Amino acid sequence: MSDPMRPRASLRTAVVWEVLKDALDRRVKATGRDVLDVLDTGGGSGNFAVPAARLGHRVTVVDPSPNALFALERRAAEAGVADRVRGVQGDAHGLFDVVDRAGHDAVLCHGVLEYVDDPGEAVRNAVAALRPGGVLSLLAAGLGGAVLARALAGHFKEARRALDDPNGRWGEADPVPHRFTAEQLAALAGDAGLSVAAVHGVRVFADLVPGVLVDTEPGALEALLALEAAAAEHTAFHAVATQLHVLGVLGVPDVPEESRGTDGA
Repeated sequence: MSDPMRPRASLRTAVVWEVLKDALDRRVKATGRDVLDVLDTGGGSGNFAVPAARLGHRVTVVDPSPNALFALERRAAEAGVADRVRGVQGDAHGLFDVVDRAGHDAVLCHGVLEYVDDPGEAVRNAVAALRPGGVLSLLAAGLGGAVLARALAGHFKEARRALDDPNGRWGEADPVPHRFTAEQLAALAGDAGLSVAAVHGVRVFADLVPGVLVDTEPGALEALLALEAAAAEHTAFHAVATQLHVLGVLGVPDVPEESRGTDGA
């Protein structure tokens, strides 16, 4: 199982985890409470829930898969945070069948919007679960990254189809129902009543660099992690990122201006 704390897995998770950890730290300072209530929709086996619990927060994971929730329970126990992690079966559509409205300081919605029939509804439900001043972490598949990946693999017609398709799909065999641009993802957050505090590109290079290079070249992993972190904030790289991350705040953002991303100018 991947974990933001494990170096190799960090190629896929490090940027998001650092942004999320910083947001949680800011909420702790803003609320004066050391323990926050965190909701992870579609949180699966706890890639982010368990590390958040390690920080001392209470985390509820909502996921439709019993197998994922079983893995979450085992993982939380192994990490010594079973008392701070609760898993419940459910989904974004029926979120308030299993959790309370306006009861959370932070909501994670990672890898959910791609697979729901109505991404806007999923975001609105996530926002409705927030307390005033709470933060929403959105992570979804990026359109540009898929187009680039298909083209580099020599599938030029599929790349063009993904580029033109309203959902960013490259064909009938594409396992991802929806992909997004940074503008589309930010608009979903804004339409749901959030102030967009930051937008980051995720896995800009990680999926393009041969794994053997990262695993065998001394210092390559650390250098690639540093490059990913630096590129994530540049809007120029949002267009080619495999995933896009948006941090939204229910109210006035309390993140520094420089965290909003730059165009490198």
